[in-house]
Amino acid sequence: MSGATLSLAPAFARRWWRAGPRILPLALVVPILAITVWHFVSAAGLVPPLVLPAPAEVAQALREMIADGTIGGNLAISLRRGAAGFLLGGACGFSLGAVMGLFPVAARALRPTLFAVLHVPILAWIPLLMIPFGIGETLKYVVIGIAAFTPTLVHTVKSLNQVPSTLIEVGRIYRLSWHQRLRHILLPAALPGLFTGFRLGMTQAWQSLVVVELVASTSGIGYVCVMARQVFRLDQMFAVMVVIGVVGYTLDRALRATEARLARQWGAA
Repeated sequence: MSGATLSLAPAFARRWWRAGPRILPLALVVPILAITVWHFVSAAGLVPPLVLPAPAEVAQALREMIADGTIGGNLAISLRRGAAGFLLGGACGFSLGAVMGLFPVAARALRPTLFAVLHVPILAWIPLLMIPFGIGETLKYVVIGIAAFTPTLVHTVKSLNQVPSTLIEVGRIYRLSWHQRLRHILLPAALPGLFTGFRLGMTQAWQSLVVVELVASTSGIGYVCVMARQVFRLDQMFAVMVVIGVVGYTLDRALRATEARLARQWGAA
């Protein structure tokens, strides 16, 4: 809100605008407004309860699912699957991306074929991967790994290619070994881009985890979501969606914190 616009607002609105960031974190404004609108739409009966349950009903369903262990047990299963798939795909994406980023010959040889394959949507991989892996845990790990692999690979290559040549030349001037240049120059300079890839890989892994549990699973948070829809318990389905969103956001914040810590450590080294 500009100064001119603010001067035209009522006194109470101006006081709220100035004090708002101290009273209420700005990030909570949009969720609170959304829940408020949702409540009034439900209370007014503008949307049938079978289509849009009230926020209070969703909150009650969430409390019940937490109390009976439905959320906790299935979320633990999903987190285990997500971690295994993300570590698999992230490690492969980072390793191959590092090879392509550090060795231009490898990039020219692999890029056309690899990037053509990576454009295949994750949903298209599932029927094919069911043939060798069935619908067991291996299928889920592979699907999640593929989802995490793509953004990790792309951003690893991009971040290494964007390291300023002047920094690399400094390493040559000081006669640093290849390992020293990698440790003290390349990785610190590429760190923001690398973690962008890891965070996007985590996001894709978490989304693909829910998808594969919706399609081929008898446990996990995605399975709970699809079962709630099938029995028309939309209050439970919305509750599970809230859990999925909160967990995904928490994982992203954890990776941001890890990036900041590594940046401080490399900066002090």
